[in-house]
Amino acid sequence: MTKPIVLVIAGFFLSTFVFINASCNKDTQCKATVKCVDSLGLAVNNANVILFASVKTPSSPITYTADLKANGNTDASGEVKFTFKLPAIYDVRAFFTTATKTYSGAAIIKLEEGKTVEKQVQLK
Repeated sequence: MTKPIVLVIAGFFLSTFVFINASCNKDTQCKATVKCVDSLGLAVNNANVILFASVKTPSSPITYTADLKANGNTDASGEVKFTFKLPAIYDVRAFFTTATKTYSGAAIIKLEEGKTVEKQVQLK
């Protein structure tokens, strides 16, 4: 009779350890994937993408760009990926220059803890 009790107690402690250990390793990174497309919906390679936070103080009508920003270039699939430690709302600006014209697009992206958020930006 003591053997089943020992097994139950050992199983309880083992399952408690597994659940506690798993909850301590929660993914808190905020990931963003920005995809740039042209007017036809085709991926734009090598577009420059900038994520930044705009700050406006109540006492001033002027909007400032915060120090928190990131930039990168899209790959062949038109995507660029960013990872941040904290959730935030970012403005997104994307640019692509050819020999004769510059195309641009804008969006807003809201990053959430432990999630990957995807945003598509059309360059016109």
